[in-house]
Amino acid sequence: MYGYQNKVLRINLTDESATVEPLRMDFAEKYVGSKGLAIRYLYEELVPGIDPLSADNKLLFTTGPLTGTPVPCSGKLSIAAKSPATGTINDCSIGGHAALKIKYAGYDMIIFEGKLQKPGYVVITDEQVEFIDGAEVWGIGSHDAETFLSDKHGREYVVLSIGPAGENLVPLSCINSDYYRQAGRGGIGAVMGSKNMKAVLIKGTGGVKVPDIVNTTNRILDILHEDTLQEDNTFVFDLGTTAFLEACNDGGILPVNNFSDTTDEEWTQYNGDVLMEYRDGKRGCGSCGLGCGNFLKINDAVCEGPEYESISVAGPNAGIRDPYHIVKFNEVCDNMGVDTISTGDTIIWAMEMTEKGIYDFGIRFGDAEKMLEYVELIARQEGIGIELSKGTKRLSEKYGGTDFAMQVKGLEYPQYEPRGSWGMSLAYAVSDRGACHMRAYAPNEEVFAASIDPYTAAGKGQMVYDLGVFNAIKFSLCICDFWGTISYEIMAEVLTLVTGRTWTEDEMPVIGERVLNIARAFNQREGFNRKDDTMPKRLAKDALKNGPAAGQKIPEEAFEDMLNQYYEVMGWDKNGMMPESLIATL
Repeated sequence: MYGYQNKVLRINLTDESATVEPLRMDFAEKYVGSKGLAIRYLYEELVPGIDPLSADNKLLFTTGPLTGTPVPCSGKLSIAAKSPATGTINDCSIGGHAALKIKYAGYDMIIFEGKLQKPGYVVITDEQVEFIDGAEVWGIGSHDAETFLSDKHGREYVVLSIGPAGENLVPLSCINSDYYRQAGRGGIGAVMGSKNMKAVLIKGTGGVKVPDIVNTTNRILDILHEDTLQEDNTFVFDLGTTAFLEACNDGGILPVNNFSDTTDEEWTQYNGDVLMEYRDGKRGCGSCGLGCGNFLKINDAVCEGPEYESISVAGPNAGIRDPYHIVKFNEVCDNMGVDTISTGDTIIWAMEMTEKGIYDFGIRFGDAEKMLEYVELIARQEGIGIELSKGTKRLSEKYGGTDFAMQVKGLEYPQYEPRGSWGMSLAYAVSDRGACHMRAYAPNEEVFAASIDPYTAAGKGQMVYDLGVFNAIKFSLCICDFWGTISYEIMAEVLTLVTGRTWTEDEMPVIGERVLNIARAFNQREGFNRKDDTMPKRLAKDALKNGPAAGQKIPEEAFEDMLNQYYEVMGWDKNGMMPESLIATL
């Protein structure tokens, strides 16, 4: 097929060698690329039960057939490994330009194996792979490392790097690229750090072959006009995901004070309109048709974004409403190399523990300066940061407060309150990597479109299945969420245009379901089942007090009903186990 380079670069860090092998096209036929292809490779190559921070784990950078072609919004890169935060499969999506550089260097996938003997970084071009001593950059922030390496090697290289958190194997750590783009969740940065790899630099000068570039480009332009990609997403260009703040607040799903309540009357103090007053520039990812990136500068606080998640977790959910501190939190997290969601949620949980008198972590709601201080302590493994770096699951099991430890499988909650969107509690529970809003985004149907009652279990298994299958194939095609009008029909058409093989609309959900199943098969092999598909007890015990969802809580029996529905639709048994006959087809 066209679109693929048909090459995998396998890098053995232990002996500092690299080999090139053909891409498993039998896997590509069944999983297409990116997310699905990466998980299938990991299922094939990882021995069950390995320590995620050992040299036995593998780190995969995976593109897809649309990467580097005229298809817009297709610049995402999958970064995948076994998660040190959860022990599950962990596939992260990162924007920017890294995916294009990999494809133009001639590869569909890069597999990192083993561990460098001492801290270093890897430089990849069309012609060679170099292993370079990292003494000059080890220990410094991710932003600082990217600047140093770009100055040293040239701006034509894209840099993926970790901060001190990844070096110190913090399970909240991420991988950064283009300064402000992150593969953020599940401790993926700690996997890179466990391999003594501070950074990867990539420069590609080649291209990607499609069957008929003129016809392909013209048809894609027609599609963009037909489905009004630009028109329907002008708010994304103007405000980025800060625009979600108003929608979530109005919908009763903006969390306040560690999900103890929702809806903030003071949201206009830090909303998108306020933040955009400090906009200092804009940009988009590679292959972008939207340009959602906004550079903000408030005094000495600089970041791209901040995204809705970071605003919420450093804002109302922490009892903070100062735009400066929200932007500064984002900047410090990025430079230290930690996930804003998990790091923020963990500190917020510690705030409530202190407020309730269960354990004094020395921080309370609204303590913005200390929140910034704690981020650095977590990343550098100093003082109270050593404990907080363990995340809410491990901390609550040690100190108490499990009822309001907002996590699933050890991964902290994104910033959407499920009592205002019951399907979100199910989506978080069954997500392969732990609590994740990217697997099945229930508020679209329950809150924004209002196409299904948000406060009932009825129909939620099918709804989460449909949303999950759609996103699984979309992210295996590396298509960004902001192509909001994308459909199975359009996916099949652009895939056909790029690869030269005829793909049908009906094939798309079949592939999406297969991706969900291979991720579940990986986790099932690691010992995960129904006992791990949970929701925090707070959601069943405490009714919301404010906003459109006031009075709502999710009864345990309703949650169990939704879980049963989902398992039935997926073809799993009552314990959430996939039959061996199904696994054999993957």
